[in-house]
Parts: sequence; C-alpha cells; structure tokens
Amino acid sequence: QVQLVESGGGLVQPGGSLRLSCAASGSIFSINAMDWYRQAPGTERELVAGITHGGTTNYADSVKGRFTISRDNAKNTVYLQMNRLKTEDTAVYYCNADIYLRSDHSLHSFWGQGTQVTVSS
Repeated sequence: QVQLVESGGGLVQPGGSLRLSCAASGSIFSINAMDWYRQAPGTERELVAGITHGGTTNYADSVKGRFTISRDNAKNTVYLQMNRLKTEDTAVYYCNADIYLRSDHSLHSFWGQGTQVTVSS
C-alpha cells in the first residue's frame, strides 16, 4: 500500500513563513503529479499548487508570488514553501499524489491526512 505523510504545519503570525513537506512511501513504481490542496472550515477543498514529475508548476491566483511548490523525485517528496502568509491562508493543507503502483503499474490517487496551518496574531 501507499502512504502520504505531511509535516510542517503550525501557528504563524501574518507575514511569516512555513514550509510543508509530504513524503510518499510504500509500493511505488513512479509518481506523476503531486499537488497541495487546502480546506478552511465551511469551504470546499481547493487546489493551492501542483507540480508534474518534470517540474512544471501551477498555482492558485491567491497564492501566486507567495507560495512555491517543489519536489524531490529521489525522495518521493513534495514541498510547499509559504511566505508572506495571510490570515486567509488558515486551513488544513492536504497533499495529493497520482501514483503508479509497483505491483501492476496501475494509476491511483492518494491523499495525506492533512496538516493544520493557522495564521494569526
């Protein structure tokens, strides 16, 4: 089976920075796209940033210029560097990855358990 484990969330003041990590482990042949989503109370889960295996990135308009997504394919890990954080960035952040399984090379989408990011003074 496959697991995604996120880390790096916490409480930060407005204008501060945090770096999230998400490591995939298990029966992995290769990983296609890796994405970060977030969900604030009472809202829909939204895509924050995504990155392809080759490194092409995309961002939500609300985080462009402040957040940077990157990945280390050798470590099966994706990162989200969040700078100039705002109170409206407060949410649970989830990692998502499209993974080809080692067993049969089938493609499946996996989610992490989520990590809380709170931006408050």
